[in-house]
Amino acid sequence: MPQNPEKIQDHVELFHQPEYQQLFENKKQFENGHEPEEVQRVAEWTKGWDYREKNFAREALTVNPAKGCQPLGAIFAAVGFEGTLPFVQGSQGCVAYFRTHLTRHYKEPFSGVSSSMTEDAAVFGGLQNMIDGLANSYQLYKPKMIAVCTTCMAEVIGDDLQAFINNAKSAGSVPQDFPVPYAHTPSFVGSHITGYDNMMKGILSNLTAGHKKETSNGKINFIPGFDTYVGNNREIKRIASLFGFDYTILADNSDYLDSPNTGEFDMYPGGTKLEDAADSINAKATIALQAHSTPKTREYIEKEWKQPTSVSRPWGIKGTDEFLMKLSELSGIPIPQELEIERGRAVDAMTDSHSWIHGKRFAIYGEPDLVYSVVGFMLEMGAEPVHILVHNSNEVFEAEIKELLASSPFGQHATVWPGKDLWHMRSLLFTEPVDFLVGNTYGKYLWRDTKIPLVRIGYPIMDRHHLHRYATIGYQGIINLLNWTVNTLFEEIDRNTNIPSKTDISYDLIR
Repeated sequence: MPQNPEKIQDHVELFHQPEYQQLFENKKQFENGHEPEEVQRVAEWTKGWDYREKNFAREALTVNPAKGCQPLGAIFAAVGFEGTLPFVQGSQGCVAYFRTHLTRHYKEPFSGVSSSMTEDAAVFGGLQNMIDGLANSYQLYKPKMIAVCTTCMAEVIGDDLQAFINNAKSAGSVPQDFPVPYAHTPSFVGSHITGYDNMMKGILSNLTAGHKKETSNGKINFIPGFDTYVGNNREIKRIASLFGFDYTILADNSDYLDSPNTGEFDMYPGGTKLEDAADSINAKATIALQAHSTPKTREYIEKEWKQPTSVSRPWGIKGTDEFLMKLSELSGIPIPQELEIERGRAVDAMTDSHSWIHGKRFAIYGEPDLVYSVVGFMLEMGAEPVHILVHNSNEVFEAEIKELLASSPFGQHATVWPGKDLWHMRSLLFTEPVDFLVGNTYGKYLWRDTKIPLVRIGYPIMDRHHLHRYATIGYQGIINLLNWTVNTLFEEIDRNTNIPSKTDISYDLIR
């Protein structure tokens, strides 16, 4: 073999060596595949309208739905609280998937345990797994809180988390006063944003019980939602600090998912302090930065805490302006001059790039809040959405996005595709091509097939590094969004104009 310890080759080079190429050829003998000509014929057929009609008529198959399942969002919410260990009532394989998915996006270790349910638990229930699992987790990992959610197995057999946790406490697995919030998160309904909402409501209802006071603490609560850009939490803190009011982020996982390398392992870096979360019930108001990953939580806060809530998505100029005006209204503090200057810089940057994005047709897929926010920003730049695909859509989102599209002359020709997947998107891109595609890492397969450039925005992004560290909200977020979009278009122009004396008429040095 060509690999040796003296000169380690990257897999990109390694698998092109003769030994591996021969291995790949030998495998074909057992694959019973079709001739290359037939494969090419069918591949070409899948690019047309005839196949598109058949593709959109399918009902029993989903191909890459561009969503995750509920427990993924639940454990994402949990690690935003100080010293919290996510605990999944289910099999080891399930929790390994959730941890791996988040680790591959953030390049950070993501801690989470399971109750290791197997066949016997599937038949007799997972109570003993819960009793043993909570005891082991408490003793081994020394958390300040354990947040429990479920997988499909636990939900199908009907495990009662509240009863199980009570029994585990009675058995001495954890102290009676130790916080063990929970959320039922069946993977076969909803999506990761549903799981986030369920867990956030479960944690807040647990921590705030008995902490209601007669007077407000004067703080403003922020709920980020399923937002995978750690720079956004830091941007919220910076903006609030410029205003000078007190606040609580529910929940702040920015340090957990972007921790410093100090030479010592910290299992629970950062996070919203449990006492601050408990006191959030006494804030003057709660602002959710996403609507569709927080509806149950907001309803709970309004009903049980008697606290006003609102939704602000500070993406683009309009969204950020409205957000800052809301903060000024709640705090009674004028918008700081530094933020006004930042707005001017953002407008200047938009003006610089406007001519390259204006009139460009694009397609987008992802979660409801992300898609709404990105579409709003692109409309401000004069880009024209064509295909808007949201698998975990709902009627509220569809009405909301259609109202947004109707508000702009650039949104008149867009089609919203609820409940569709990325194989549907492939047909859309072949039959009605666009200038660029916005989405997560999985869009690279669409880019490879259709040659439509991909602007990576969303979750997960596993094939590029550090994008999650940036902010997408606020005036600084505008510049990052511009950077990713316009420079992707420039790279595509360079790729298409790089042959000397043939295509290089527009291989420009200055743009």
